[in-house]
Amino acid sequence: MATETENKGVKGEDATRQVMMTIKDKVEHKFLEKVEEKEVKVVPEALVIGGGIAGMYAALDIAEAGFKVHLVERTPSIGGHMAQLDKTFPTLDCSACILTPRMVDVGAHPNIDLLSYSEVVGVEGSVGNFKVKVLKKARYVDEDKCTGCSTCSEVCRLKNRFPNEFDLGLMKRSAIYRPYPFAIPAIYTVDGEHCLMVKKGKCGKATLESTIEAVKKKEEGKEVTKDEAPPCVVACDANAIRHDMKDEIIELNVGGIIVATGYDVIDPRVSPEYKYGVYPNVIHGLEFERYSSASGPTMGKIEINGKTPRDAVFISCVGSRNKQTGFEYCSRVCCMYLAKQAHLLQEKVPDCKITILYQDVRAFGKGFEEFYSRVKEEGVTYRRGLASEIYKKPGSDRVVVRAEDTMLGEPYELEADLVVLGVGLRPSEGSDKLFKMLGISQSVDKFAKEAHPKLRPVDTEVEGIFITGCAQGPKDIPDSVAQGKAAAAALLSLLAGGKATIRSSVAEIEEDICVGCHSLRDMAEQIATK
Repeated sequence: MATETENKGVKGEDATRQVMMTIKDKVEHKFLEKVEEKEVKVVPEALVIGGGIAGMYAALDIAEAGFKVHLVERTPSIGGHMAQLDKTFPTLDCSACILTPRMVDVGAHPNIDLLSYSEVVGVEGSVGNFKVKVLKKARYVDEDKCTGCSTCSEVCRLKNRFPNEFDLGLMKRSAIYRPYPFAIPAIYTVDGEHCLMVKKGKCGKATLESTIEAVKKKEEGKEVTKDEAPPCVVACDANAIRHDMKDEIIELNVGGIIVATGYDVIDPRVSPEYKYGVYPNVIHGLEFERYSSASGPTMGKIEINGKTPRDAVFISCVGSRNKQTGFEYCSRVCCMYLAKQAHLLQEKVPDCKITILYQDVRAFGKGFEEFYSRVKEEGVTYRRGLASEIYKKPGSDRVVVRAEDTMLGEPYELEADLVVLGVGLRPSEGSDKLFKMLGISQSVDKFAKEAHPKLRPVDTEVEGIFITGCAQGPKDIPDSVAQGKAAAAALLSLLAGGKATIRSSVAEIEEDICVGCHSLRDMAEQIATK
């Protein structure tokens, strides 16, 4: 009886497939033969969304080929997370040293329209002719007049009151600020959420109306007093501050789009057993980069709470490769940046005892295995098995890391002054909204989905839109640069051709995910019984 039922089910599936093929054949015969292809002119301009290292290289390659590029970056400066790093693995090049020249090139290139502190809010059209709306947020500073001096920030009434986002809140900034000393564009931005004049219309005795009049007086060469305008306006020799500035919508017309929205780090609080945010000497990898950097809060000295660590523990795969946190994928960079940070810590604090707890060491790139071996030879201890919890040592400001050595099958505890969590990478905040706006699908890990993982890694299913860098998935700097240049080449082939072919959209059944509707199944079963 069971065999008869199984045979009936098999016949039903075969009949279902036959019905589907029949429908497909009829549709193709009656409709697809009449589909007309339309050729359109390609607007000789490009849009790059995201000003990190991948987006910068994509924009530079397109601009160097002679086409105009609009580079949109949502933060006040380009450079992305690479600007926050101290050194880069495995060569230990200074990140700022190799990044800053490229940033200057982008800011000064005549074919690049740099729209920092801006966001894409609307996209219409198709390949060759995309109509894009960009929200250019008010900086309250005239970009053409600002010279990048720090006078306004120094005299601000709210000087050093607010967490600096670039330093991950480890340093403070004023209500008018420049993210970091070598930021491009080299202009200041007023934080509208905290500036007294923008938020309340008053700063000291000065009002918004008196400030507007004071700006006019300064343009005429007249002096103004602190009662007429806030200190920043009085001190600004370039007269660049405009507290009455408004957001504006800029409309662009481009032939193709490159998405390079980058990444954010996974919030370490997804693993509450590590007590991030509870114990001040438990930090994550990007915060370590700021402590290690000469432009960071401690000017490059590794000091946590004013103390130099004697014992340090690095924990890999925090957030990544974990079904419980929702980030099941490997972030690819964590093993190597922890090795690099362990090397930097030992270099700066030679007496510090350093232990790295790991699941697997994935040193896959060029020169990575050699660098990993070098770090071990320098005296860094690697122990297989992740920590189960971190707790504070009674009567001390030190913490205790509890773990199990899975190679030996033995539990152990390590005291530490510093614990660095090797957090993984996730899609940047707001990227899912942008992907939906562009019509780009997302993979199960929420990164942008490529047209084909092997043969079309920078193309998307939307013709004329390309993805690059960590928008497509976690990757290191060399891979991001290579993919940025690949996306630029793909878009250049479109712009250089001058014309694009638009085909009518045709719905197709994705057999791998189709579960079949009940009416079609019933029809198939009836056919099978005949």
